Amino acid sequence: MMRSCLARLRDALCKPVDIAALVYFRILFGAILLWEVGRYFSHDWIYRYWIEPSFHFTYYGFSWVRPWPGVGMYVHFALLGVAAACVMVGCFYRVSAVIAFLGFAYVFLLDQSQYLNHFYFVGLLGLIMMCIPAHRAFSVDVWRKPHLRAHGVPAWTLWLLRAQVGIVYFYGGLAKMNGDWLRGWPLRIWLTDSTDLLLIGRYITEEASVYFFSYGGLLFDLSIVPLLLYRKTRLLAFALVLFFNITNAFLFQIGIFPWMMIAGSALYFDPSWPRRLFNLRPMAAVSMQSRHSRGVAAGLFVYMAFQLLFPLRHFLYPGPVGWTEEGHRFAWHMKLRDKEAEAEFFVTDTLQKKSWTVDLQEDLTERQSEKMSGRPDMILQFAHYLAKKFRAEGHSTIQVRAEVYAALNGRKPQLLIDPTANLADIPRNLAPASWIVPLSAPLPETPYVRSD
Repeated sequence: MMRSCLARLRDALCKPVDIAALVYFRILFGAILLWEVGRYFSHDWIYRYWIEPSFHFTYYGFSWVRPWPGVGMYVHFALLGVAAACVMVGCFYRVSAVIAFLGFAYVFLLDQSQYLNHFYFVGLLGLIMMCIPAHRAFSVDVWRKPHLRAHGVPAWTLWLLRAQVGIVYFYGGLAKMNGDWLRGWPLRIWLTDSTDLLLIGRYITEEASVYFFSYGGLLFDLSIVPLLLYRKTRLLAFALVLFFNITNAFLFQIGIFPWMMIAGSALYFDPSWPRRLFNLRPMAAVSMQSRHSRGVAAGLFVYMAFQLLFPLRHFLYPGPVGWTEEGHRFAWHMKLRDKEAEAEFFVTDTLQKKSWTVDLQEDLTERQSEKMSGRPDMILQFAHYLAKKFRAEGHSTIQVRAEVYAALNGRKPQLLIDPTANLADIPRNLAPASWIVPLSAPLPETPYVRSD
């Protein structure tokens, strides 16, 4: 029975579907990525984020990833833009998709202070695009080599993209099922910055509005994938996708993420919808060879198992993930916490009995300092950097301590890090951190008034 079910699943994954939807997504994915590269040039973010800083918060296990010297980062982004444009038009697609993925992944891994969920999402989409034949219709490659033309693709290529988009929605909703969000925090804080919006600004801080956005966002994330999958509710669901993502784009200024989610959500329609929309020739009958179906099924199983389980790892750590940050990244915890923190570092040479208060501006940009102050793992990494720096200056018996006060979702500030812990001697690993002070401050009373 099990073997029969697996065989039917493999056959379903290899069943031919219209390539039109993949072509549509290839064009929009490349265009949005190209737009993002242009934003980095126009806002001078390349210099501010990767050339100006003297220190970078590398990811655990990726300390060897460093920015290119000189003008290398500008060249890198220029090549990334060219690769994105080539993906968009399907020119040397396989090579371009690999370059786009590796180029974007490299930028992503340079500094944790630049982490965004939508960067992670774009990286995963880039990995998928590298593996699927989205160039075999309506592309420069087909114009150059007509024998590449294909009317259909295996169904797994489309379902993999759908699943990746669906995971972002579902886990985004799952993450909202926490006490703070269900009580209207931190939206209550953020909406106070939107009172100047046309028509709705005067009402947006009302308690009814706060709970509408809190519970509306939660219900949307948890229900939108089933609604998109069901044919009779699909059109209504896509209208909700447009409303939800466009509202987020204007309220929170979150870059390309809403537009990528809109583009991905359209993949839930019938694969031939772009042909019908532009009145193109219907897909010709095709058949797919299934000699690699077992390998494809195994690869999909491993990838999907990782995507389904890895975002849940924060349950292995004690305390609220918004406070400890343990397991927060790569888990689709999107716009869930408002965290303000201030950190002060103290370095002591126990042999010479000398102490220093660290000036963060000497080693960190304002953005890096702000991002680090509320994230214990980055605080520990910077403490290790300080210990190495002072040892290089001839101080062999160094201790590093930090006094960090943080306020989560409007709470009063409290200690985040044990101020007596010598961070220089604490190893950087993935184990639960006993030196993080448990969250004890209660949520504030409502209504919320932002202090100046």
